[in-house]
Amino acid sequence: MAETKRMTVSQALVEFLGHQWTVDGDIRERTIPGMFGIFGHGNVAGIGQALKQFNVEQPELMPYYQARNEQAMVHQAVGYARMHRRRATFASTASVGPGATNMLTGAALATTNRLPALLLPSDTFATRVADPVLQQLEQPHDIGLTVNDAFRPLSKFFDRVQRPEQLYSIALAAMRVLTDPAETGAVTIALPEDVQAEAIDVPLEFLRDREWRIRRPRPERDAFAAAVAAIRAASKPFIVAGGGVLYSSAEEQLRALVEATGVPVGTSQAGGGVLTWDHPQNLGGVGATGTMAANRLAAEADVVIGIGTRYSDFTTASRTAFQNPAVTFVNINVAPFDAYKHGTQVPVIADAREALVELADALAGWRVDAEYAERVAREKAQWDDTVDEAFAPSGLALPGQPEIIGAVQQASAPEDVIVQAAGSLPGDLHKLWRVRDPLGYHVEYAYSCMGYEIAGGLGVKRGALADGSDRDVIVMVGDGSYLMLNTELVTAVAEGIKLIVVLIQNHGYASIGHLSETVGSERFGTKYRAYDPFARNFQGEDVLPVDLAMNARSYGLDVIEIEPTENAVDDLRAALARAKASDRSTFIHINSDPHIYAPGGAGWWDVPVAEVSTLASTQAARAEYLEQQKAQRPLLGAARRGSHGGPV
Repeated sequence: MAETKRMTVSQALVEFLGHQWTVDGDIRERTIPGMFGIFGHGNVAGIGQALKQFNVEQPELMPYYQARNEQAMVHQAVGYARMHRRRATFASTASVGPGATNMLTGAALATTNRLPALLLPSDTFATRVADPVLQQLEQPHDIGLTVNDAFRPLSKFFDRVQRPEQLYSIALAAMRVLTDPAETGAVTIALPEDVQAEAIDVPLEFLRDREWRIRRPRPERDAFAAAVAAIRAASKPFIVAGGGVLYSSAEEQLRALVEATGVPVGTSQAGGGVLTWDHPQNLGGVGATGTMAANRLAAEADVVIGIGTRYSDFTTASRTAFQNPAVTFVNINVAPFDAYKHGTQVPVIADAREALVELADALAGWRVDAEYAERVAREKAQWDDTVDEAFAPSGLALPGQPEIIGAVQQASAPEDVIVQAAGSLPGDLHKLWRVRDPLGYHVEYAYSCMGYEIAGGLGVKRGALADGSDRDVIVMVGDGSYLMLNTELVTAVAEGIKLIVVLIQNHGYASIGHLSETVGSERFGTKYRAYDPFARNFQGEDVLPVDLAMNARSYGLDVIEIEPTENAVDDLRAALARAKASDRSTFIHINSDPHIYAPGGAGWWDVPVAEVSTLASTQAARAEYLEQQKAQRPLLGAARRGSHGGPV
């Protein structure tokens, strides 16, 4: 008979998680190095008790960390996972009802970004002996339905431990998905609060160290041969590099390939860092928020080679980025779902690093012609000059966001990490930020979740510290996103984890304000202003007396306020130098002019405009929208036009 150990389901799960290891080549690390938790009646006697018990008996097995918001716990896990290239993440435990549902946004973010996060929401009684328990949602048509079922469409794996014996198969299946590069995302194990505290005789085999080896599939022969043939026949090839390049640690292989062939590279948001900004083949971001250099060459490309990208609408500029009517798409991705997107003619299901190694061999001796190489160099040089101009000091008391980004860039070190997620900053950073380190650019732009920045930045810093790196993490955030979720600053203070937060105060939603103008809604509802009871709107000029610097100071951070003078940008650089020299978290507050935009990159984003309207602004926006829409096309083959001029 197998040896067993008498313990609760929660104790067994926590000990199991503490013995899971991810192996990626020569790298071996804890898959779940710790657990975030906020306790309530659903988990305080289950997972909470287990964490306390191991904290006393084996404190290194599963370290516990506090958080101030359940959504933020998952954001921290995601930030950590990206810094560790998906090899490790955190678990998050929450109580029944609102504690559980607070994690829903985090689950969606993790899955959308293809980043692992383990969610352990507590559930109502499996026995229903105390039915309905406090905070239980009741549905008369399905009594077995709980709020945790809302995790099903948001998770890459979902199950509920209804009986203690189910724990073994569920836990093992969850680990498989967490460590599968093609399937990873949010993994949810719902834990009824009574089952959490039930005892079971656990086989010791379940509790021993277990290794999960990350799959690195090589490309299949025939698909790869078709890809090589397409590339060799190309006269204007173009690479779209996504996050998959970084997650497979393939940046060196990408660099070797493009240096040997001369093929230019445009990056998605997740792909920022695959090449340093000054590499001759790196044309910067591509798509709706891309650079002029990348978008010009993407428009003419006859072969587009996607590597580790999911081809979101921002990357394809809503299917307007690639205009060559004879364009062929070669899409290399470890996930079949992404490899086959948009009718890709040549899908190659493979790990990015393995595929790049084989491409380098197969394309040996082949290189783009001198004329195309010269065009790549010319476009890059012109865009670099454009960025220099955008960064140049203006002397304005209220500088624009590009100038602020330039000041942060100049004051930061090459290894520092910039963190962002929502608003106008992701687009401006995609165009302007000069990445100097593979992990130096962390912009969550798959879910683009307002409020991610501080919690995600905290996860990034944890990830860096776990790797022995004391690189600074610089969180840039607008006042709109800051107000969504700023309480993890308390977590940073409590644990002495250093963050540098640059708060750009523009008194509203700058990004949507600009978008509102382009669709003819004239920034309606996007300004932070006092309510006008006569006009019944918030469109006046009565700015709210909100003091976000005082808010950050109340959390215990060092605060530097930049006064709106002609020296504001110089003062910002000095403040960043001071923050970098400190060992404490620092909050830097600067006011900006939201009407000063980054230079254009010839990208477009499809946001439909009202077909009929009495507003002249909307009518004009509709006419412009129809004109832009004419360039929209399927990625496969030429667009077919209808009588109204738009695609069908």
